[in-house]
Amino acid sequence: MEESVAETAGMVTELMPAAEEEDEDDDDDNHDDLAGRFLRLEQEQNALLQALPPFGEPVSHVYHPLDYAWEPHCDFVRRYCRTPKRVLFLGMNPGPFGMAQTGVPFGEAWHVREWLRVVGGVKKPPSEHPKRPVLGLACRRAEVSGARFWGLVRTLCPDPHLFFRHCFVHNHCPLLFLASSGRNLPPNELPPAQRDQLMGLCDRALARAVGLLGVGLVVGIGRYAERRARRALATTGLAVRVEGLPHPSPRNPRANRGWEELAKARLGELGVLELLERDGGATGR
Repeated sequence: MEESVAETAGMVTELMPAAEEEDEDDDDDNHDDLAGRFLRLEQEQNALLQALPPFGEPVSHVYHPLDYAWEPHCDFVRRYCRTPKRVLFLGMNPGPFGMAQTGVPFGEAWHVREWLRVVGGVKKPPSEHPKRPVLGLACRRAEVSGARFWGLVRTLCPDPHLFFRHCFVHNHCPLLFLASSGRNLPPNELPPAQRDQLMGLCDRALARAVGLLGVGLVVGIGRYAERRARRALATTGLAVRVEGLPHPSPRNPRANRGWEELAKARLGELGVLELLERDGGATGR
């Protein structure tokens, strides 16, 4: 649901050192180690989020995809996050028919299953909303945002490995919040004290992820993600540029008037198209 717009107070904490660039000739153990460190970082974040007090009204259900969809999420990270990244595309938090189903950011099931070739079993969340069942990679309902985002990536890079040579996709917050009606709840609708604590933990994790992957450009997908990234990285000392991309959600009127062309134009302005097209994305940093 990465399209919400909110500004909340974050906190910045000590960062992990940035990862060094690895040569393409490095052995698989070194490549896999970066993925393993990224997954451990996410596990640490998830443990802190699990320890937060229960969210009060209007929240009735909280989904933790990094618990029940951990298998496909691990497969996604180990397939595509084996080397440092120049660009990090950042969403807000899972959508009910995207990452909440597959464990992959913007993870519309068809693209995750058929194009990214991600595999893994998905369990049920401990408390499942009857209107938002988790069906995993077999989910037949498309998430528009995910279909638009990964559809654009597939158009630009028919082989997903070309995209992930320099880019990765991540969410600021890994939790989905639902009201009793089943409606998505953006973080700005959470009780203020809990919202601020949640956002602070997620800001810290984002800063660590950016440092770990050696990211030079964060592209916030939607204004919320862009603003949150600016706040999280403002005082870290990392040489990171933060820019924005229009959100592909159907709730964004601009996205319903040719989002793919808008996004391609913006990626051209940011130099990302050139990065993806240059020798099929095969050049080094």
